[in-house]
Amino acid sequence: MIDPNTDPKGETVDDYCRRRWGGAGWTNHLKQEGRKDGAQFSDWKWWPHTSRAHQLVQYCHKNEVCSTDEVNQCLFRAEYENGENISDVQTLLKIGKELGLPEEKESELHEYLAKEQGKRGMEQEIKTGRQRYGIKGVPFFVVGKDDQGKSRPYAFSGAQASETFLELFEELSS
Repeated sequence: MIDPNTDPKGETVDDYCRRRWGGAGWTNHLKQEGRKDGAQFSDWKWWPHTSRAHQLVQYCHKNEVCSTDEVNQCLFRAEYENGENISDVQTLLKIGKELGLPEEKESELHEYLAKEQGKRGMEQEIKTGRQRYGIKGVPFFVVGKDDQGKSRPYAFSGAQASETFLELFEELSS
């Protein structure tokens, strides 16, 4: 979760950054680096409270709507490229439909998000990640762990250049 202290309805990027860091100047470097990898940040307006977005990922995975990667791509595009507030239940329902949520499941998803039915499970996943891997920020990557947890995972935090991943994958494959 990006920041659990964000207003549950989300905040504008400028308001959030001014409250948290005194200004949004630091976002210029983030945008510049992101553009190198295809993230244009065309219309980044909102700093969301991501609890319900995490619950959308959880719901779609549990109900086999689509992969978590597909949900995350839609959430990223909605937030950073389309200027949408992914704290908002209606926005998340729209994203669910875009992902192929069957019409007969729309009211179920609405209730799941509006009543935060997945919140406890999502909070437990975050707690487990913090304890197991020392996660303190986002994004956070864990690479190299097999299904039985036998290999030693590599973990790193922060936005990374694609070269960093390539180097890590090459090291793990040798």
